[in-house]
Amino acid sequence: MSPMWSSFVSSRSQQSSRAGGDEEENPGGDRRRLPRLKIPGKIWKNSKQKKNPAAEEEQEEVQEVQEEQEQLEETSRRLIIREEQLFCQDCVDEEEEDQLQRELEALQLQILMVIHNTFTSSSSSSSSSSGEVGALRSAVASIQQQEEQDRRWAGRPAGRVPAWRPQKCLSSHNTLLCNMVESRLTEAADDESGGADQLSSPVKREVCRLGKRVKEDLLTVVRMVKDCYPPQMDILNVYAGLYQQRFSARLIRLAASGLEPDDCSYLLFWVNHCYPHDILKHEELEGKIKTACLGSLLLQDDLTRLEEQYLTHTEDKVKLWLNTALRKEEESWLSGKTPELIDHYYFSPLAIDVIQVLDGSLNEFRCVIREQSKAERITAHLESFLSSYKKSVEEFVKGNHGNVRSVMKAHLVCEEQFRDYITGTCVTEQQRRRCLDTLSALKDCGYRCLTCPSQLKVCCSQLWTSGWLDGSLPVVDSLLDSLNQHLSDLSDLKPACRQAVLSVLHQDVALQYVKRMMKTRRKSREQQVGGAQRMIEDSQKINDFFAEGGCSDSSWLGSMLCSIAEILRLQDPGSVQLEVVLLTRTFPDFSDAHVSALLSLKTGLSAADVRSIRRSVEENRPLDASSNHGPPFFSMVKVKWINNKINQMGLKT
Repeated sequence: MSPMWSSFVSSRSQQSSRAGGDEEENPGGDRRRLPRLKIPGKIWKNSKQKKNPAAEEEQEEVQEVQEEQEQLEETSRRLIIREEQLFCQDCVDEEEEDQLQRELEALQLQILMVIHNTFTSSSSSSSSSSGEVGALRSAVASIQQQEEQDRRWAGRPAGRVPAWRPQKCLSSHNTLLCNMVESRLTEAADDESGGADQLSSPVKREVCRLGKRVKEDLLTVVRMVKDCYPPQMDILNVYAGLYQQRFSARLIRLAASGLEPDDCSYLLFWVNHCYPHDILKHEELEGKIKTACLGSLLLQDDLTRLEEQYLTHTEDKVKLWLNTALRKEEESWLSGKTPELIDHYYFSPLAIDVIQVLDGSLNEFRCVIREQSKAERITAHLESFLSSYKKSVEEFVKGNHGNVRSVMKAHLVCEEQFRDYITGTCVTEQQRRRCLDTLSALKDCGYRCLTCPSQLKVCCSQLWTSGWLDGSLPVVDSLLDSLNQHLSDLSDLKPACRQAVLSVLHQDVALQYVKRMMKTRRKSREQQVGGAQRMIEDSQKINDFFAEGGCSDSSWLGSMLCSIAEILRLQDPGSVQLEVVLLTRTFPDFSDAHVSALLSLKTGLSAADVRSIRRSVEENRPLDASSNHGPPFFSMVKVKWINNKINQMGLKT
């Protein structure tokens, strides 16, 4: 007999002794010796014992026990009737009273044994399980009957109430449930065959076994036990509360023992994720357990302490991993090694390695820590890493290294991978902005290394000269020939990165073109018309060049140059006004200073015309800049000096 049952039987024997008087049982006394209770052998069998080889005999025995158990409700009802009849008499027969008490005690013991076997049906055959469910239903009904009988006797004169009343079957039932839950969790914690052998530490194995037992037993309750109890008893939440208390007590003890980092994260994983999500929100349990009443498995102080321990360790680990990855990459650059070629383009594993470290840490964090906003303590190390990474690349580019172009091609791929990750990952808006700014600087470093944009200024300095205007000086043709020679070795750059480089280069060409135009002096009407035609031709050549190179997403630059050319070609103030307003609505960064600079090239406009156009632009400029669809361009063209000059000329509205 288990210690739990020993203590229970002992307590019931003491109650029986008090109820029956101080006389000891003896063969020669006036009272008969209490007959030995016939306890069906099957009830006391441990579920781990080997089955009887005589299967048919065992089946018959099981069936007999089940039939006896399912008759508990009828037996309880019969004993209550006998009790009512006995104590309605003027003189109670003591021998019959003793017999009735013995039968009631035997009934209660059998009821509690059925309750004690609640979870054995989960590992039994289907026929045995259905029989035990029937027995449990009958036992619960008997408890209700006895509780009702306790209430009937309440308030009656003491001399006319049976000595065994109140029976308090429900209280005994609840005490038994507490002992059962404690016993089952103790058994689970010590069970070496609990399916947690693959875990690396005793703490992890214990937590896993406990959690699995809680889940299995709660699912047994909702599947087989719940319907045996009346709704008002809410037996599922009774069990959920008991398992929460016992599971919590064991985890609190473990938390106070001083955990290693891995054990700490595993315990938090169960407390903050597995238990509330995989167990309490299991599809068969969700909505049936009052989770708000349960609270956390750990005390608040313990939980806060363990989470801080986990975060500190994770931060240190991530920082170490990222610094190590960057150091190894720097050593590879400085050793003169050429990056690996994959699919015919240069590639570095740095970004993938870093992203895997961050992603793995963040995925674990989401299951371990309650406050998801604390993830910024981890992602902050990505921000620091990118800053160090950018500085390292810039320093490397300054050195005289023969592998610099191949290294930069590989790290433009890294920049693209980092950008995609940061755009899609969960970081704060401030962190995202700072990281993307750092990556833009890294991308610009690679762009400068591969394209040498300083040559653009030299080539574009010949625009709007007389040779350019009359066509004798092929400025754009020479520029594109130079670019073609310089870009000829970009075939081993990843196609998406190559397109991004070409797109930036296309924009730089357009910027230099517009800047040069804005700084030219006022031209005659014929020069304006001729320059506009030349701009349209140049725009087409530039667009064709970059389109042939595989860059199609920057064709809007050609349309923008053509719009400016149209403003220069037109001479009617009204037509000029319409084109300027259209350009302003297309490009939100086409400011008043840019309008002034462009109109300063027109010789046929009076001061009144200029003021009218500028006033119309302001009236038609969209209030919400987000409604504009054009990408930023004119914000990179600085023309403040033009605005000051216009003010001096008295042309400001």
